[in-house]
Amino acid sequence: MNSTNTKNNTVTALITKAISTAMPYTTYRELMHNLVTSNKSTGVVQTDALANYTMLNDKRMKRLEKTTKLTDDTITKIKQSSTKITWLVLTESWCGDAAQSMPIMQKIAEQNSNIDVKVILRDENLDLMNHFLYNNTLSIPRLIAFNEETQKVIGDWGPRPSTLTKIVENFKAKNGSLTPEFKQELQVWYNKDKGLNTIEDLLQLLTLK
Repeated sequence: MNSTNTKNNTVTALITKAISTAMPYTTYRELMHNLVTSNKSTGVVQTDALANYTMLNDKRMKRLEKTTKLTDDTITKIKQSSTKITWLVLTESWCGDAAQSMPIMQKIAEQNSNIDVKVILRDENLDLMNHFLYNNTLSIPRLIAFNEETQKVIGDWGPRPSTLTKIVENFKAKNGSLTPEFKQELQVWYNKDKGLNTIEDLLQLLTLK
């Protein structure tokens, strides 16, 4: 067996193991609510900042769960997917980008019983996360689209929608790192986009007729 096949088999084994212990989206949201109540975040490291990010993210997700709308055309496309796919999402409660995208993932999955959103925590699954690094970093969220019938990865996504990814990469190229001011601009971008770029990206992870 060559090294590529060995790596693929290792990744498949890690994914199937993770899926077997992963949380449904609704359970993850319950976890976040409980963390907010306890002034905590996911992960071993606990700080006031991480707890505050978790609280803000819980509010954002509640808002997006109520306000995110899929067009009739989008719903039609989603319903065309006839392959059983698990969207395995690596995340942590303090991740702002995850709060913006995960409610949209769930909205899409609710339109087609063949799509199942499952959630695992990054820091508890670093062996898997290390196979899906973004630019050699542990950036989250990372969505792994896994075909349950073929037991193969058909794509991945994250940590940000494609248009915003380009904006961030351009800023980093010019400035070296993201400033607090720029991070505020990211939230403004998300609010203006209303999830449209994320929806467009995620549809590409479905097997459409």
